[in-house]
Amino acid sequence: MTRARQIGVMAKLPAICVSLALFAVAASAETLPTIRAAVLKIGTVNWELETIRQNGLDRKYGFVLEVQPFADNGATRIAVEGAEADLAVADWIWVARQRAAGKDYVFIPYSKAVGGVVVPNDSPANSLKDLAGGKIGIAGGPLDKSWLILRAYAMQHYGMDLQADTEQVFGAPPLIYKSALGGDYSGAINFWHFLARMKASGMRELISVEEAGQALGLDTDTPLLGYYLKESFLNEHPDLAQDLFSASRDAKDMLASSPEAWEAIRPRMNAKTEAQFEQLKADWIAGIPNRGPVGAAAASAMLELMAELGGSDLVGEATTIPPGLFADVE
Repeated sequence: MTRARQIGVMAKLPAICVSLALFAVAASAETLPTIRAAVLKIGTVNWELETIRQNGLDRKYGFVLEVQPFADNGATRIAVEGAEADLAVADWIWVARQRAAGKDYVFIPYSKAVGGVVVPNDSPANSLKDLAGGKIGIAGGPLDKSWLILRAYAMQHYGMDLQADTEQVFGAPPLIYKSALGGDYSGAINFWHFLARMKASGMRELISVEEAGQALGLDTDTPLLGYYLKESFLNEHPDLAQDLFSASRDAKDMLASSPEAWEAIRPRMNAKTEAQFEQLKADWIAGIPNRGPVGAAAASAMLELMAELGGSDLVGEATTIPPGLFADVE
């Protein structure tokens, strides 16, 4: 029953009944479980979470979503570990490492958006081998997953040691973004949303991590990013994993089909130009994964490659998929 209809019915009841009915409605709302999401203040996950909240998709599926902004990823992880928050965002390789180390984290798929390599629009480069002898700006560190996959691709397809044949400059995504636009690099590897802005500003994509992953035999429809929560928290609230996933999928469907939904969150997108806005929107939609559980075989193949390329420094003790890592959501 809608709230308007509830109020209409209450108007016909004696005063004591109205009071009792209002109390019941309020009590019902208060008993919904709350999910406290720890997110980066300017993180792109806010676009989906805000769509969920603005459209009441959390309450539709029986929970209340609260968003807590933090300055960096480290702070979001501390918040979840310390029970100051219930949810944060990470790639499942990291979540697998934590679970293998004894933490009861469970992964719920969110996005398959990945980065790539961009070059100045007037660059003569047509492939990674053309970057030999040049300087590459890389968001993150030497164990950045995009960098590792691109290294494996270059070796397999060109017999090229991308690490030995180029100079690397590692840095934070905003720094790589600004330096690349300033012409400091022959090529740059960055997170997908920075790449979208770089492409909108005149740079061109040389190769995406998705294309490189496909060439290596990986199933790039496997979502890399997701929400993670403690299994103990989910056990306290049966079906909450599916409820969160369903709200997430409804928000994705809305953003994939409704220009109005994008206008509602546009102030959060920090798009400096119309071209940036359109590129961000297009690339976010392209990152929507297929609905359904994460495929075990595809995930195992990805983890095996990451373990081979990054070793224990990257995957820790997670040499195989830890049982219970992926929430069984559909």
